[in-house]
Amino acid sequence: MRIIAMIPARYNATRFPGKLMKDLGGEPVIVRTYKSALASKLFDNVYIVTDSEIIKDTINAVGGKVIMSKKDHNCGSDRIAEAVKELDIDIVVNVQGDEPFIDKNSLKMLLEAFTDDRNKQIDLASLKVQITERKQIENPNNVKVITDNNDFALYFSRSVIPYLRDNDAKVSYYKHKGVYAFRKDALIEFYKTPVTPLELSEKIECLRYLEIGKKIKMIETTHESIGIDTPEDLDKAIEFFNNTNE
Repeated sequence: MRIIAMIPARYNATRFPGKLMKDLGGEPVIVRTYKSALASKLFDNVYIVTDSEIIKDTINAVGGKVIMSKKDHNCGSDRIAEAVKELDIDIVVNVQGDEPFIDKNSLKMLLEAFTDDRNKQIDLASLKVQITERKQIENPNNVKVITDNNDFALYFSRSVIPYLRDNDAKVSYYKHKGVYAFRKDALIEFYKTPVTPLELSEKIECLRYLEIGKKIKMIETTHESIGIDTPEDLDKAIEFFNNTNE
């Protein structure tokens, strides 16, 4: 299989504009993410896909590969699909540009799901991590996922799912981590499909895949990544970087 990583990189992020160009240990966040993806040695190629000349110039300066996005997009999947539609590839991994500390083991598990999928039942694979604190479970910024007995996603929501009606019931809660591995044809079909009702309601792009009948394999990980959505998150990332590079 020919496997590539795509890192969607918007400059004007809604909650923290310009976050990908903020300094993290002497280099911009997006450069740290790009180099981490390369260092994993899991991909035949790694690309940044962006609508920003600033990000393009920054990645070019470190010898990276950039594909300029030609259109405005509502989500990362659409931006990636536009970029890969002419590429000869099998699997595309969406690496989040604002998560510079890539966990190689989690990505490896995602790719192994496709290697083991001899009948090609999996359209895409993604990660989940168990959460136990009530504050995290009830936080609408944490997308929750429930699965069937074979770990295929049944639904994603910002609400608390499953709802615990019986306090004696034993139930686990999982947060969806926005790292995806797609079969190219599933990604292109997603791109050609208009925004769906549940996706529009919850503002969760993977619901479009479920609504058009795609099967999403969820892989459990214990790794909690550091995503940079706010200035406070950047402070945490800087502290983590400093502690791990002393």
